[in-house]
Amino acid sequence: MVEKLIDIVILILGKLGYAGVFFGMFFESACIPIPSEAILPFGGYLSSSAAPANQKLNLIFMILVGTIGGILGSIVTYEIGARGGRPLVEKYASKLHLSKEKIAKSDAVFAKYGDKIVFFSRLLPIIRTFISLPAGIAKMDFTKFVVYTSLGSALWSVVLGYVGYVMGKNWGAIRPLFHIADYIVAGVIVLFIAYKIFKKLKSPKKAA
Repeated sequence: MVEKLIDIVILILGKLGYAGVFFGMFFESACIPIPSEAILPFGGYLSSSAAPANQKLNLIFMILVGTIGGILGSIVTYEIGARGGRPLVEKYASKLHLSKEKIAKSDAVFAKYGDKIVFFSRLLPIIRTFISLPAGIAKMDFTKFVVYTSLGSALWSVVLGYVGYVMGKNWGAIRPLFHIADYIVAGVIVLFIAYKIFKKLKSPKKAA
């Protein structure tokens, strides 16, 4: 499934060029799981001397376009979280087992550490796609959000774009490495959720 999605992304990028990079990164940052691990390295390859003449891109401009796409997509997701997500969380807090104290604690964490959370999350597979939503729900300071999202997005675009540029036609060799990273991050998330469920199930026994 993932490989087929990557192949579709590559096909679109080859035809749309800069527009493909921009919209790919925009939608990836707007909670649509389009793999930037394919978009940026392939864009880097298209910027290398090995790229076909009719698909040639400029590396710096490709990185810039990808970064801007990522920033704008993140801002859209932030606004969705801030304007629509917050009322929903508060409305269904009891069903989601969220107390007012937990919501306030989440707000406090983003108020204090939001810059670090957003920056480092932009460098992690899977998490980078969705981090803007909880940042918006917690109503993290918008200016800080944009600044640290921009820094994280720029670093991600530079590294992946340059790797694809250096590897040229062999850019696809890095794809398995990103799959491994995806599995690791997904595994950590599953373990965290399992721990929370176990803790929730165990707490009534302690109370009894």
